[in-house]
Amino acid sequence: MASLRTRMFQSWFRISRPLTLGVRAVVENGEGQVFMVRHTYVEGWYMPGGGVEKAETCLEALERELLEEGGFRLSAPPDLIGIYSNHRVFPNDHVLLYRVAHGTWEQGEATARNEIAETAWVDPMAPPEGTTAGTRGRFQELYGDAARDAYWVPART
Repeated sequence: MASLRTRMFQSWFRISRPLTLGVRAVVENGEGQVFMVRHTYVEGWYMPGGGVEKAETCLEALERELLEEGGFRLSAPPDLIGIYSNHRVFPNDHVLLYRVAHGTWEQGEATARNEIAETAWVDPMAPPEGTTAGTRGRFQELYGDAARDAYWVPART
């Protein structure tokens, strides 16, 4: 069911938005862990984030998604890590990745209803089973020794 719903959303976005833009955040806590979410409508573990809506800046979209999915309120500007092509998964899609360091956010209550199945603080070098390839790749770039890739999802070998 989740894959059918995902395909329907993607089809709608292709028609209504020829170019799509999303934001994701690596939210860090004081123990060196990162915040992850598992959605109800798609499989896998992700960093919090989502699509940039019409008339919304990328930073506004990030702030909205962080509040919805984790209850985070930014107390300082996040660092823009990179802009990635997501063409391998969704044609004409791009993802902006931000780092939200410990001490630059305050914890509140998540506002998303029925969207988030589970959340967790995890070691970025040992993410939970089911973590998406794009998310694992970004963790390897930021916390491991992987070279930066221009694509959100690595090429299949």
